[in-house]
Amino acid sequence: MLPPGSAGRNGMQPTTFVQQLVALSGIQDGDTIRSVIAAVVAIAAVFLTAPQGRRRLAGGPALWLGLAVLPLAAATLFPKEAAAGDWAGLAARFFVLAALFQAVVLLGLVGVWERLMGPPSAILLDVLRWVAAAAAAAIILGEAGIEPGTLFAGSAVVTAAVGFALRDTLGNVFSGLALQAEQPFDIGDWIQYDANPAHIGRVVEVNWRATRVITLDEAFVVIPNGQLGLASIRNFSKPDLWSRRSLFVTTPYAVSPQLVQEVILDAVRGSFGVLDHPPPSVVTNAFTDRGVEHWVRVFTTEFDKRDRVDGMARDRIWFALARHGIEIPVATQQVRLSRLPTPVAERPEEAIDRRHEILRQVDLFGVLDEPARLRLAAAAREQTFAAGEPIIRQGGPGTSMFLIEQGRVTVSVADAGGANAELAELGPGEFFGEMSLLTGAARSATVTARSETRLLVIDKDIFRPCLEAEPRLAEALERVLLNRRAAQATAVSRGPAPSPEYDLLGRIRNFFAV
Repeated sequence: MLPPGSAGRNGMQPTTFVQQLVALSGIQDGDTIRSVIAAVVAIAAVFLTAPQGRRRLAGGPALWLGLAVLPLAAATLFPKEAAAGDWAGLAARFFVLAALFQAVVLLGLVGVWERLMGPPSAILLDVLRWVAAAAAAAIILGEAGIEPGTLFAGSAVVTAAVGFALRDTLGNVFSGLALQAEQPFDIGDWIQYDANPAHIGRVVEVNWRATRVITLDEAFVVIPNGQLGLASIRNFSKPDLWSRRSLFVTTPYAVSPQLVQEVILDAVRGSFGVLDHPPPSVVTNAFTDRGVEHWVRVFTTEFDKRDRVDGMARDRIWFALARHGIEIPVATQQVRLSRLPTPVAERPEEAIDRRHEILRQVDLFGVLDEPARLRLAAAAREQTFAAGEPIIRQGGPGTSMFLIEQGRVTVSVADAGGANAELAELGPGEFFGEMSLLTGAARSATVTARSETRLLVIDKDIFRPCLEAEPRLAEALERVLLNRRAAQATAVSRGPAPSPEYDLLGRIRNFFAV
């Protein structure tokens, strides 16, 4: 350390590094000092007002402000060059102004606009930040006595050559800006990005050059913004999250279209992904050479699983039509090139014997004699339900009971609060729905097929002769019904069962008028 008053090797009085920076850059200028202070305040305001997770944006203008030190430090290498000091001061001032303008832009867009209107696009932020830097450069050029327009004078040929070489890139950039301004889609939306119906994907990123989507096949597709700007974009996530799916079903001319529509609507209700609001609908779409074509419209928010939504709705429709004896007709132009072996159909006698064996194994019908069971087996009908399909719904009307031939079902009830309680799982040989059959009461539980289930259905009209022929059957049914109601009430209330209805036998006899 030199003593006070002594001179250095170059004859100058020793000064600190900071004093040299000030001397070389003219930092003592009041405008520059105020710009530095304003930039620091603006950067701090961006950091404090930005939403959580967006404070890192303040690092951009902070970096520009930090770069202001570099030209000042470089000027210290040439302390005798006055021109170096002047240019260092201008360069430092440029970085300070760029930091200030960018911080003001971020404060307005992120600190204020984003909290009120949602986050602006990344492209818009980038454009405005570079515009802020360009504004700072224009101010510095003016202070240096250089007209910014003169820099581009005489450069028409160069500009044209560069523009021609970058025409595709520039087209993608401006198309990206147009997409951000119009906002036809957001990140996470499902869009169809050209005329091909198979080209559908979920938007995961939008940048300067391209938009990236992921398709249902988990393929990563990059679409140039220029191509996307010329395409007719279909957005399946706007204006609402739900979208419509269309299914087409053909039924014979001999069946009433209105009956078919009722069957289909009841079948698709509650299917996977199908919404109750907006409700499904079915209309007669066309009369074809195969039959009547029905247009089924369902709505879903499970767009990424739309194939499963369509498939399970078709399964429900097929089972429902089959239960009502409605066959889906084949094309009349079908030509068989070879004779296929014809499956041997079950003879009526064999079907009655099979049903009789099922009835014989049920204790409920043990009091019936052999002829009565055979008559019941001959009159009963069979239905098949798909897995997950409701067979009966709690509170619904009904005058039939069901015996399980094949498959399994679950029995559940909803308590007063709307919570579902599963009572039991039933399998082959077990039955349900007997209360509605015997008393006409509304269904007291919901029964849903756990797997593909075939049921033997006994209606009131075919059961009446059994009660007339065997009065003891009503008493046996009364005991079974009381036991079941007590078990159901206990499961739902989690407490003791209520007292049984002792007039149940009378209700059965009154319902059947026996």
